[in-house]
Amino acid sequence: MSTMSAPIDPRAARLRDRLRGALVAAAATPMTASGEVDLDVAEAYFRGLAAAGADALAVLAHTGRGPFLPPDVRAGLIGRACRTGLPVIAGVGGGSTPAAEEAKVAAELGADGVLVFPSEGDRAALHDEVWAAAGLPMIAFDLYTAPCPPAVLRAIVRHPGVAGLKTALLSDAMGCQEAIARTREADRLAITGEDRMFGPSLLWGAQAALVGIAAASVETTAAVLRAFEGDDLRGFERASARLDRLAAATFTAPMEGYVQRMLWVAAAEGLIPESHAVDPYGPGLPDGERAGVLAAVPG
Repeated sequence: MSTMSAPIDPRAARLRDRLRGALVAAAATPMTASGEVDLDVAEAYFRGLAAAGADALAVLAHTGRGPFLPPDVRAGLIGRACRTGLPVIAGVGGGSTPAAEEAKVAAELGADGVLVFPSEGDRAALHDEVWAAAGLPMIAFDLYTAPCPPAVLRAIVRHPGVAGLKTALLSDAMGCQEAIARTREADRLAITGEDRMFGPSLLWGAQAALVGIAAASVETTAAVLRAFEGDDLRGFERASARLDRLAAATFTAPMEGYVQRMLWVAAAEGLIPESHAVDPYGPGLPDGERAGVLAAVPG
């Protein structure tokens, strides 16, 4: 029997409250050109994100290319992220392994929650399956490549195991506003994943952030959140402008190239070595683009 519309489970409520106001860095996965992952490099990178101001880590998300990675690598990355001491959200689904199986592994490894990738089938049933398999609090995911139908979204955010919803609708301002409103009405955490609408999404009611632009230059993103929490309107405006300049250079066509662009920034900041600043799953980018991206990084 479906668990939709039941009261929020205490486990999900705890994660919701723990992440309120938090910056969750959607970490990239440092890789070589051949796709090899060095877990020591990854752990050092995760710790660098924490030191720079990330309040939690999302590994194996869209930015981390989770759906492409084999089970052993996925397990290694979750384990290393958990060693940082920060809350860890693991991306599940979107690949060849069932999301429920991946969620069960994430729970065994100590993850605090899972980010459920959109599916082509019954999305509500998918959340039931993940919850039954792992009992880990879930972050639902409304992604621009597969936006969630409104009626389905309203049902999902009322699932007892759902702690919140991450919106990443890219350029759909009305869709973002609607998703935030429906999430808050259900007493779940409205989480912005809107790298190109970051400041506006906070003004629309987002209560936390889980963004790929925090895969590097964490301070730039954190500054917007902290300014928003205060009463310095001009400070919020200045911080948002800095973030928007970086987002315009990194989250642009071809959009899937943003992972490579953020890896360039991470390497420039010393978070990862050049040898592992490669996204083998993204589109090719022009030779001269890197300089423009790095020029947009706040000094």
